[in-house]
Amino acid sequence: MPTYEYECEKCGHVFEEFQSIDAKPIETCKKEGCGGSVRRLFSPGAGFLFKGSGFYITDYRSDSYKKGASSESTKTSSSSSSSSTSSSSSLSKSTS
Repeated sequence: MPTYEYECEKCGHVFEEFQSIDAKPIETCKKEGCGGSVRRLFSPGAGFLFKGSGFYITDYRSDSYKKGASSESTKTSSSSSSSSTSSSSSLSKSTS
């Protein structure tokens, strides 16, 4: 069931109400002793939170793909660290 947010036009009280989509909007304030008219506020609602396996594209990958991707990432990281080492040594030679 969706949660709707209402604001009283008389006292300014803001409250939430769990209602069916088919339910008629609330017309009076729920604050004790007020009884003013309320209007439904526009609110973006809550986001979805997916937990568990099966919600990410990587969960559907085959084992061979995962092994290839992990070996490729280790190759890339080792080659980038060796190239940065060689470039830094060439800089120190040129400044000497």
